Amino acid sequence: MNFLEEVILKEGKAMSEHVLKVDSFLNHQIDPQVMQQVGQEFARLYKKEGITKVLTIESSGIAPAVMAGLELGVQVVFARKRKSLTQNGDLLTAKVYSFTKEEENEISVSKKWLKAGDRVLVIDDFLAHGEAALGLASLVEEAGAEVAGFGIVIEKSFQSGREKLLKKGYRVESLARVASLSNGSITFTRSGQEAWSL
Repeated sequence: MNFLEEVILKEGKAMSEHVLKVDSFLNHQIDPQVMQQVGQEFARLYKKEGITKVLTIESSGIAPAVMAGLELGVQVVFARKRKSLTQNGDLLTAKVYSFTKEEENEISVSKKWLKAGDRVLVIDDFLAHGEAALGLASLVEEAGAEVAGFGIVIEKSFQSGREKLLKKGYRVESLARVASLSNGSITFTRSGQEAWSL
């Protein structure tokens, strides 16, 4: 069991068969030490990939992305879900549906921050249906840059996101892969279909 799985079992809560609550360390309150370890692990996994930028989406992806950017020594860009008054013209945009919030958002990044020739590591807090990940990938490709891979903090392996990304030829590295949230129990998966829970 890795460090993140231990944190999830200690701090996380299965709210339903589809919802994992991790607001004590990731998406409401942030545990800097856990996020530092997350960033170090993403940097270790992608250190030979020539990463020039890290891209995420506001807001829960920012902490792990910043830590990965710090470890890799590159700038971090985050896609906005709502346009700011300071953002004008020259935007890369994509539509992303959130199953959790049951709404569609147009995400955007200034063309100043993603350029042709960039090798981009895309980081997000969760991978479920893959909508946010695919939206971020489309921003990278619209810029003429290349997706070097995805760094996912927590993957819900019982949903279709990984399969969609692999089908498009992307590399996907998830630090914790949740196999099930049934009956209030958090179960993780390993290669070869082994699983365990507490």
